Amino acid sequence: MESQFWLSRWAENRIGFHQDDFNPFLVKYFQRLKLDPGNRIFVPLCGKTKDIAWLLQLGYRVVGAELAEAAVIQLFEELALRPETTTVGNLIRYHAEGLEVYVGDFFALDFETLGPVDGVYDRAALVALPFEMRRRYTDHLRNISGSAPQLLIAFEYDQNQLEGPPFAIPASEIAQHYRDHYEMVLLDQEPLDGGLKGKVDAVELIWHLR
Repeated sequence: MESQFWLSRWAENRIGFHQDDFNPFLVKYFQRLKLDPGNRIFVPLCGKTKDIAWLLQLGYRVVGAELAEAAVIQLFEELALRPETTTVGNLIRYHAEGLEVYVGDFFALDFETLGPVDGVYDRAALVALPFEMRRRYTDHLRNISGSAPQLLIAFEYDQNQLEGPPFAIPASEIAQHYRDHYEMVLLDQEPLDGGLKGKVDAVELIWHLR
């Protein structure tokens, strides 16, 4: 999937994937990461998710990565934060108190630039990527985060009935990516009210990788 696909979606405000409220699974299960206020949470491919506001309200520090600069500008505006910007290699770093986001190609973000993180919240990153990109993504995420514990949101549905994103990712594939490095625990799963995009029955799941 080309970067231009997501840049066009944001430029044209075609962001039906954006949730207008906190993810209920995050609210219910975040404590499973056993982190303390002040700890640093990495949110890859973060967009302008409301979940960042929830994490900041609880006193966590958040670092994100996002391809679309328009999304990051809107994120800081909606949080009423005035960011400073600096160039870091091929990335642009937006930062304000408690929050920093690296804008650009996710694969250009390395361990040294990201810095230590205490947990990862993958709310819409893995499911946004086609199959041929997911192995590269999970390997890179694990490497730059130091295999930090993770909460992972996924979807299961009949991929033949609807093209992604978000893509259907069964437990067997998640195991292929992560079982050699984490203990995988399925915390919860719920049918999506109204189905995915109102077109196909789907289940939302949350995994704890520890």
